[in-house]
Amino acid sequence: MAICHEWNTIAHLNDYEGDPEARPFTREELQRFLDYADEQVARAVRARRKGALAAYRDATLFKVIYGWGLRRGEAARLDLADFGRNPQAPAFGRYGTLNVRYGKAKRGQPPRRRNVLSVMDWAVEAVADYVDNVRPRSGCADHPALWVTERGGRIKPSEINARFVAYRQALNLPESLVPHSLRHSYVTHLTEDGVDRRFIQQQVGHECDTSTAVYTHVSDDFMNAALARALAPAFNGLPAAGE
Repeated sequence: MAICHEWNTIAHLNDYEGDPEARPFTREELQRFLDYADEQVARAVRARRKGALAAYRDATLFKVIYGWGLRRGEAARLDLADFGRNPQAPAFGRYGTLNVRYGKAKRGQPPRRRNVLSVMDWAVEAVADYVDNVRPRSGCADHPALWVTERGGRIKPSEINARFVAYRQALNLPESLVPHSLRHSYVTHLTEDGVDRRFIQQQVGHECDTSTAVYTHVSDDFMNAALARALAPAFNGLPAAGE
């Protein structure tokens, strides 16, 4: 006998984000991926190829997706003006916070906005260098977009996906790694680093903790350490075996 019906339950308006086929990067995989993206910039510069600016843009874009836990579409629609200062983190300058204007919408509603606080200094350094030293060379000073193409337009999510797949294949990484895996990795790695779960939930724009839980795939080492901490009170003070 069914006890839950549409007239006596609350509608869940958020689409399910957990893709069972996707998974986060391990830290080693992530380092390889980002290092490879940087290597493509160096190769293009050495060869004096036309695509050096695009390679630098994409390398920085992947760092921003991971560094602020973004969805691919959110990253594609970022503007230069979306970064701002955080009085609590003056060392980050104008990159202390990121205003995400096109977050995932509830069904039938406009995109949800959220402010994401910057927490990774190396990601801040990467985007600051791109904005100050690389983007001006695109010749699109009047364009509001953070990521501009060689033709002077805004980058599309499909273009982000194409570059991601090319790098993944070059590194022979599993197909289960997709652009959204970078967002999964943000949640997982912050969790492993001991960051408060509620803070992470707000950073990625989840209303329910269960949505954040879908993103979390902590390593065996983390689980073993967590288990040891949980068991420590029970075993502290007990006599050693054989005593």
